[in-house]
Amino acid sequence: MKRILGGRSVNAIGLGCMNLGHAYGEPVTQDEGLRLLDRALDLGYDHLDTARLYAAGRNEVMVGQALKGRRDKAFLASKMGIFTEGGKRWVDCRPETIRAELDKSLAALGVDHIDLYYMHRRDFTVPIEESAGTMAELIAEGKIGGYGLSEMSAETLRKAHAVHPVTAMQNEYSPWSRNVEIAVLEVTRELGVALVAFSPVGRGALTGALRDPQSLVAGDIRRTSPRFLPDHWPHNLALIDRLVALAEEAGVTAAQLCLGWALSRGPHVHVIPGTTRLDHLAENAARAHWLPDSGLVARVDALFTPQAVSGKRYPPALQAQVETEDFAPA
Repeated sequence: MKRILGGRSVNAIGLGCMNLGHAYGEPVTQDEGLRLLDRALDLGYDHLDTARLYAAGRNEVMVGQALKGRRDKAFLASKMGIFTEGGKRWVDCRPETIRAELDKSLAALGVDHIDLYYMHRRDFTVPIEESAGTMAELIAEGKIGGYGLSEMSAETLRKAHAVHPVTAMQNEYSPWSRNVEIAVLEVTRELGVALVAFSPVGRGALTGALRDPQSLVAGDIRRTSPRFLPDHWPHNLALIDRLVALAEEAGVTAAQLCLGWALSRGPHVHVIPGTTRLDHLAENAARAHWLPDSGLVARVDALFTPQAVSGKRYPPALQAQVETEDFAPA
């Protein structure tokens, strides 16, 4: 299933590369990561998404190495704006920072051009028009093909788009994370902006394979994410088990149902599931042309109403950096 992103036709299912050494489970080795990326390209994954944040830049290096001699095979996206040091985390999207971080990304990736360059979060100290203006300059200079926003509001999208057309808005979007439906989904459709859904399988939770999040390795971000904590997880797991049953009834895996569900929301929607496993990589691509029918979509919607899910997406400090509109507490 091909869809338009940045003026190019790409497969609607891309690959989020964060898992390869950042945030989830045990980091893969360099050889393991390159093997997975090579296999992804062989399977037809032609939209790769990375970021400066991931593994302190090493993720970009790995992606760049995988693309050596195959740069024309992938629409390449990266992100800037989130910084961490000494246990602190902050956002910086000042014009000079955008430029400096882009130069680092180009060097790490070993390329002279990134197809899509995102601001990873909203910098509330800088007018979005100022940051968007810098992105427009970088497009004019030929360093990036287009720019995007991540986890920002519909209002911010309109303001940035008025300065220079936005290529894509990236947000978490899955059956259990539906806050883009408040405004962002419709505004991206209206403006002709792609909506790129990260964590479309709920950080792996919606497959049904994860039974005890507290058994995950130390450092895995799910161990401290509210929905995975003991106060919320049993309730959410019961919903997940019902989703798995719906998928089995439809003859697909739960992951495939989640991907198809997200892609059914509009022809401008793309998904970028991540994985470190070759079998999951193949599974995600296996039903790339399948969409659930309206009846199945409605059953998933009814199961995962915003009020049905227990717990926020992020701990309070990280949630504060998300500008996307959110549902009122149940």
